[in-house]
Order: sequence, then structure tokens, then C-alpha cells
Amino acid sequence: MTDSAVIEFSRLSARGAEFLGTRYAILGGAMSWVSERNLVSAISNAGGFGVIACGAMTPELLEAEIVATQSLTDKPFGVNLITMHPQLDELVQVCLKTGVGHVVLAGGIPPAPAIRALKDGGVKVIAFAPALVLAKRLVRMGIDALVIEGSEAGGHIGPVSLTVLGQEILPYIREIPVFVAGGLNRGDMILSWLEQGAAGAQLGTRFAAAAESIAHENFKKAFIRASARDAVTSAQLDPRFPVIPVRALANEGGRRFMEHQAEVLRKFRAEELTKEEAQLEIEHFWAGALRRAVIDGDVEYGSVMAGQSVGMVKEIEPVSRIIEDIVEQAVVALRQRDISCRPE
Repeated sequence: MTDSAVIEFSRLSARGAEFLGTRYAILGGAMSWVSERNLVSAISNAGGFGVIACGAMTPELLEAEIVATQSLTDKPFGVNLITMHPQLDELVQVCLKTGVGHVVLAGGIPPAPAIRALKDGGVKVIAFAPALVLAKRLVRMGIDALVIEGSEAGGHIGPVSLTVLGQEILPYIREIPVFVAGGLNRGDMILSWLEQGAAGAQLGTRFAAAAESIAHENFKKAFIRASARDAVTSAQLDPRFPVIPVRALANEGGRRFMEHQAEVLRKFRAEELTKEEAQLEIEHFWAGALRRAVIDGDVEYGSVMAGQSVGMVKEIEPVSRIIEDIVEQAVVALRQRDISCRPE
């Protein structure tokens, strides 16, 4: 295709695609237990940019995952590292040793030594910015690109929607590429963000239900059945015992979590638990719950993390078709605009 709409879409996404070294400026969100060698390589082979979710992996496991992914694709892909990981420095060295070109530092403000080590090794560093003040700080720290993720996303989320974050950050951060994320599913919506200055987009929920995703069939079917309003955030009963907001599909596990919090609070008030013990009891409720949902298929009591765009997931599709669909929707929107602007 060489029509003007295709050329315009390529122009709008050129900065992001060039930064990633890909055909399309589309990143796969890093999802624990989901974003592994099969899905990551499929996204990269289809012209996008896959990202391995390191999560709690040891350096040895991460190295094996990177090498396995490299055996499945010769296209660029990245690695997502959690800044709070106790072996962050070793994980950074694994990425350098294996020749990873991009590293996403997530889960907090990236430590300066990790940024410096990666950049000195020729790696491009990406970080998340939940507010303009932090975006500016990350630019000063030497971050090469940002992701701004709205609360519509699945998994661990911030409190602000992409609609607001985009308006707050995109007009003022021009020095480096900024990718948008949260609630994205269609190419015409991504097009609108590109026109507002975004370099590209990150998607997670739609890829989690892709044919190449190793997620259990029950997990994927839960996505297909769900509507946007089914993807809810975890609630806390008492501000003294904070609950990290996580967006997932409402299920029996979520309801049990509320009951669990109430029981822990009762024990705390009765002085059967210290404040620290009560906090740990609340936090440990979901231990292993994501794996139970993704790998074992327990969608009733596991944590079925999903963004609000889950309501637009209607079938299990190959990654290549998902990316083709997104690009085609953007191109069609541009063509329709061209037609409507032509003089009669």
C-alpha cells in the first residue's frame, strides 16, 4: 500500500518506530506470566515490539528467557525490570550480557546507577511517568523514552486516566518519545494520540488473549465474556492498611478479599494482630493469585488482571492479525478524513 493515508500513518508513528527499531510503534505491555518468549517473539515478528516481563525472575531465569526469545525472533524486543527487585543490578548485567537493546524500568523511580549502567552499555532506557513533574525529572535523569499509562489499564495502575495524563504530559515533553497506554484497543484511537504528539502506543489486554499467549483457555474465555465494567480495581476497607490498586475482572476471589480485609481489621481492633502483621496478612492474600489465573486457569479465585478495554476483546486472534487490524483501523480513519475533506 502506498496511498496517502498509509504514508501519513507511517509519518505520525515514525519517531516511535525508529526508537524501537520496529515497523510499527506498538509495544506489548509487560504482563507477568503472560509476556514470555512465545508472546514476546510473536509481537516482534509481527512488526511490533515485544517486552519480556521479568517480574520476580532470578538473573538465571531471565537470561534463559532472553536467550529463548532470541531463538524465536531476530527482531528487536525489550525487557521490563521492576526497580524494587532485590537483584536489580544483576538483572541489568544480564540484559547487557545478552545484548538486549531496550530495558523498561517499572515499579518506581528508576535508580540512577541502573540507568547509568544500561546507557553506558548502549541500552535505551524506558520508564513510566504518572505525572508531568516526574516526567520532567526522568528526562533530566537521562531516560530515553517514557510510557504514560492511564488507570484504564490492567494490573497495577495509577489513579489518573490516560485522557488526563495525555493532556498533562504530551504538550510539554518533546525531548524524548512518549508512548501512551491504558484502555487502548483500536487503531483509530491510537491515531488520535499520535496526532497529539505520542510516539506510539502500548497494549496489554488484547495481546494477553492472543493465540500465541500461553495464558490458560479459561483466562482467555473470561476476557471474551467480560465487559468494560467487569474490570474493576481492588478496594481497601481502611486507609491505615493501604491496598495497591490492581485492575482485574470481578470474581469470587475479589469478593473474598473484601471479607478477608474485614476479618483482618477485626483481629487488629481486638489486638490479636499488630499493625505490621495485619498489613502482611492483607498483602499475602493475593500471593500466587495471578499465576493461578493465567497458568492454572482458576478464574474464580485467581487474579484475572485485565484493562477496561477487555470489553472489546471478542475472539482469540493471532498477534499478526491484531496488529494488522490496529494499523488498518488507523489507515481507514485517515482515508475517511481525506474523503470528507475533499471539495464537492
